[in-house]
Amino acid sequence: KIIMNINPSTDGHLLVLPKEHMITINDTTNEVINHSVNIIRDKIYPLLKEKLNIEGLTISQNNNLGQEVKHLHFHLIPRYNDDNWSLTFNQESLKNIEEIFDKITN
Repeated sequence: KIIMNINPSTDGHLLVLPKEHMITINDTTNEVINHSVNIIRDKIYPLLKEKLNIEGLTISQNNNLGQEVKHLHFHLIPRYNDDNWSLTFNQESLKNIEEIFDKITN
């Protein structure tokens, strides 16, 4: 299912929701992920480029923290040269990149 986001980040912000109920990426199957990505790549992205003249597309998917809707879904955020959309974090609160890399790889 594809719906408009009720609180869009940019014009044309859509949500892609699989029909089967699942909450996080860990609850899903490769088939659901592949189908969702194929729909985004083959149908939605080209449609947004044609109809809204978007310059790019940011795809986002939250799990648990930050996930307001407790059903797996993908945000499709159309990008425009003048949209001023930003995904920023408090850089000062982030740990040393080497420390994080060591935790992940060891």
